[in-house]
Amino acid sequence: MGLQALWSLGLACLDGYALRMKKELNSAVLVSLFVVGDWVTSILSFAASCSAGGVVVLFDKDAYFCSRDPHLPCGTFELATAFAFLSWALSATSALVMFWLLASS
Repeated sequence: MGLQALWSLGLACLDGYALRMKKELNSAVLVSLFVVGDWVTSILSFAASCSAGGVVVLFDKDAYFCSRDPHLPCGTFELATAFAFLSWALSATSALVMFWLLASS
């Protein structure tokens, strides 16, 4: 997820620079780079979300850590996993939109 944050921050800085200097980012090479980067970060964030989901299921349903050890923040783990999946869904949506932009240019 750290890679996703760095990628998004880099794109935000590039967008800010393009807006400030009144430049267009419509070149096919740049859009192709954005598509590949979005797809890679989307796949990696999906893998991270699934991994977190597996750990939550292991703690809660398989090993019964949450019922035996009430001081563990299992609800927080579940919420963090839900937000990871939400982040993946938004990242995948961005990747699909970027692919659509590449196909339309």
